[in-house]
Amino acid sequence: MSLSRSMAVLALLSMISTPALMAADSTATPSAWPSAASPAQITDAKVEAEIDALIARMTVAQKVGQLIQADISAITPKDLARYPLGSILAGGNSGPNGDERASAQKWAELVDAFRASSRKSGARIPILFGVDAVHGHSNVPNATIFPHNIGLGAARDVDLLQRIGAATAAEISGSGIEWTFAPTLAVPQDLRWGRTYEGYASDPALVAQYAKAMTIGLQGPLVAGKPLATQNVAATAKHFLADGGTADGRDQGDAQISEAELIAKHAQGYPAAIDAGALTVMASFSSWNGEKHHGNRSLLTDVLKDRMGFAGLVVGDWNGHGQVAGCSATDCPAAINAGLDLFMAPDSWKGLYKSTLKAARDGRIPMARINDAVRRILRVKYKLGLMGATQIKRGDASLVGAPAHLELAREAVSKSLVLLKNNDGVLPVRKGARVLISGSGADNMAMQSGGWTISWQGTDTKASDFPNGQTIGRALSDAVHGNGGSAILSSEGKFDAKPDVAIVVLGEKPYAEFEGDVPDLGFRTSSSEQEMIARLKAQKIPVVVLFLSGRPMFTGPLFNQADAFVAAWLPGTQARGIADVLVTRPDGKPARDFTGRLPFAWPADARASLENPLFPVGYGLTYASSSNLGPVNEDPKVDLSSQAHSTAYIVRGKVPAPWHLGIDGSISTKAVDLSAQEDARQFTWNANGEFAVNGPAINLEEPLKKGWSLTLDWRIDAPVKGPVKLAFSGATVDLSEAIRSAPTGERVQTRIPLRCFAESGANFGSVGSPIRMQAPKGLVATIRSVHIEEAKESVPCPSKGR
Repeated sequence: MSLSRSMAVLALLSMISTPALMAADSTATPSAWPSAASPAQITDAKVEAEIDALIARMTVAQKVGQLIQADISAITPKDLARYPLGSILAGGNSGPNGDERASAQKWAELVDAFRASSRKSGARIPILFGVDAVHGHSNVPNATIFPHNIGLGAARDVDLLQRIGAATAAEISGSGIEWTFAPTLAVPQDLRWGRTYEGYASDPALVAQYAKAMTIGLQGPLVAGKPLATQNVAATAKHFLADGGTADGRDQGDAQISEAELIAKHAQGYPAAIDAGALTVMASFSSWNGEKHHGNRSLLTDVLKDRMGFAGLVVGDWNGHGQVAGCSATDCPAAINAGLDLFMAPDSWKGLYKSTLKAARDGRIPMARINDAVRRILRVKYKLGLMGATQIKRGDASLVGAPAHLELAREAVSKSLVLLKNNDGVLPVRKGARVLISGSGADNMAMQSGGWTISWQGTDTKASDFPNGQTIGRALSDAVHGNGGSAILSSEGKFDAKPDVAIVVLGEKPYAEFEGDVPDLGFRTSSSEQEMIARLKAQKIPVVVLFLSGRPMFTGPLFNQADAFVAAWLPGTQARGIADVLVTRPDGKPARDFTGRLPFAWPADARASLENPLFPVGYGLTYASSSNLGPVNEDPKVDLSSQAHSTAYIVRGKVPAPWHLGIDGSISTKAVDLSAQEDARQFTWNANGEFAVNGPAINLEEPLKKGWSLTLDWRIDAPVKGPVKLAFSGATVDLSEAIRSAPTGERVQTRIPLRCFAESGANFGSVGSPIRMQAPKGLVATIRSVHIEEAKESVPCPSKGR
């Protein structure tokens, strides 16, 4: 960030509390925003002339097709012969032919199939293929998985970011793909937000520096008259705007803030990314003062395209256009008119294509606006080497998981660790020490990698998905043995010979997006881990807590129990980077010292306010600076006990605290009467989709032991033939038979023994998402209540889901 821009930000921050700027207005004043410009090298006169000629000969149907992006789970290459879509994506739960663990070669073959089909149909314009590669090429087994962004923010290393961008781009390119939906430029202000770990830091200036570095790393510098190099891919600056500033930290919520705060805190990454040549920007699901960004012309057009001079394409988020007032997932001219260029319509694409074509033909979307959107999309395709005389061929699978990339990830892990406590110099682990490595995260690749790893939520990630990686316990054990010591890896903390030190690895379970939203910042240690740590301390064994999380959390009791405390964030697959810092080499010194610094303040209690944190932004110890930390506050300042046994998730059609409803744009809801006035909520699936009830990670082991059941009090208003899946804490059962057997239009109760979910792998020690229902288009269900209760009778389990 330039000095002049930094001074402007400080001036805006000083104005945030000014009453005149606090009006709840959702119309931007472009002149108040920082100026920027896509580099001239984003295109050239020859390319623009070719685009002119192409647009002139395209039919309206072909133009509209360019504006729509479908997900691989809902479209086949053959469909492009009839529907000339311009773009394809692979969402977090989508893999080639339904295989989430497909190889890079299989990905390349899928992309080639879509590309070949698009070249033979419609205007013969090749499709643009995008993927969520948010911390490495994270959908692909054997790829290099870097720490999530919060850890990279702790590293505070701009050069490291650019190198990670280049390595990630090479691996994306290695699977035949040319576009990633990254980097995330959110500046999270409320750590309860489930996407906090996708943000680099709470400091807008650091986010701006990282925006430039990651954009250049992914794309390389733009060169006039030439496409990106083979191993570079298009970057996406997202999510425009203030997705990290919503009220109560709610995902897809509303940023109720002044324009001055919107600019100063949340906009600073975008000029930096645009100036660096970012080819795409993604609109946010969220709103600003009540208006959804997908439909806010003053932001998408007046600010982003005009004031900030963005010449690339603006893409929507997953059916995000369906949340615009007056729109649905299958009909939304308002979004294109506001400045969206490319609809992300994963499963709603067919209906959206039809309605958008109609709107184009009857003039509700002006042809000038359609031509501009098409131009921007084609401009990006030319720059990626998909069109014109110089075309790029991607798909060198040997780039995926390259040794140099793995070493880079190892470096990033080491630099991301933040030492918050090291009383009496417990760390580093000394030569010849006897070490116990325990805790739920000790040998758990899913916990250390977090969401967006193999699958959207990352809950089913396994060590076998990344044989080129190491779980934390395995990496520490290897390092301890390498320096002449001995190590016992036991998640329960069992041992024969008393260890010299115990490293307890614990923290949050994987989550992504709204499923990670929480009502407070209290970390709820499982009863078994509490007991284990207490037992170790009673035996006077020094305890090191290695904390895995997507955000700083209130951990007062853990801090006081631990002799050393390390914030490890979500480090990814290269856990040797942790061992490089925690364990000495044979020469008696660790390979690396701690250099990480907090990217967000660490809370002193469980309240969302961080006005008086335990540790400020930028705090972090080194081995040289370690000093003994006295007792810290153990009072969460909120009532956690009442939440620890919460068993009601929907009550009279409403979701009670501490739970909240997460819903995608495919589903519409409304309050309806079931047995009393508006005592239920009707869910209508307008396209394939899901809703979830999310909240704090609570312990439900006791209801499981007592044989309780999950009970749905509901009515099926319109059944469907496809599968309906219900997940509880990540484990899924199939409700299709229950729905088919239920009389349509009549209230019924469906009971599912908790053991059914336990048998499918649910973790009852930490339940953060008790309800997630997935169904195909057409299902209409009215739900009065969902809760767990003592079983009144023995019932069989439904079919197990995948």
